[in-house]
Amino acid sequence: MPILGLGLHVIVAMLCAVHVVRTGQDRHWLFGLFLFPLLGSFVYLLAVVLPGVGASRGGRRVVRGLRETLDPGRELRAAQTAFEHSATIAHRIRLADALQGAGRHEEAIAAYRDCLRGVHADDADIQVKLARALLDHGEHVAARELLEALIAQHPDYKSADGHLVYARAVAADGDRARAREEFEALIGYYAGIEPRARYVGILRGWGEDAAADKLVEESLRHVGHMPASARRLNETWIRRLKKA
Repeated sequence: MPILGLGLHVIVAMLCAVHVVRTGQDRHWLFGLFLFPLLGSFVYLLAVVLPGVGASRGGRRVVRGLRETLDPGRELRAAQTAFEHSATIAHRIRLADALQGAGRHEEAIAAYRDCLRGVHADDADIQVKLARALLDHGEHVAARELLEALIAQHPDYKSADGHLVYARAVAADGDRARAREEFEALIGYYAGIEPRARYVGILRGWGEDAAADKLVEESLRHVGHMPASARRLNETWIRRLKKA
């Protein structure tokens, strides 16, 4: 076992060394990595690799996901602290997002409504967030009405996430024909797997198992062509597809 552990430390150090060379880091890191395989690798990952991952949009999502897994209430506490320190619109939206993410939909609804005041009274992005909170709280009629009013008020506004919320609300409202139209449009352009996974569940709920099976098969082929980074970002929805 000690030999196996040492071998693993050396492998990690070698991977870090490859990263040093490929990304043009200071070559002094190489001495630390091989003189102190365990400690050197840990310090390098902490000082260089993780900040680099966090600099990208996808990387930030991964880091946030890891933090939430290790400490589920971290973002909500941080958002509450930031809002208490300074009640800006950005901090208010962050708090509403954190409440929504924590599953506290009723409180998120109230928080988003508080954001829709003054110069932000007609803010389309906030209205989409509010619609999602309403839908997740079981108020699908209110969510659909809000988004239809938004579409009428801002006909040029485009939001893939808003489109997905609308499709879900329409399906929950029992409007199958419109729901099919919306989900088929979403599947044609949405970057992630979520619409496919949700539509499979909806088709199952309608008793249309053959259509659901066909969509699962086609979607898993689509997943097979996605880059590894995209698969990581869609991991939850890919698992849901496989279970379906």
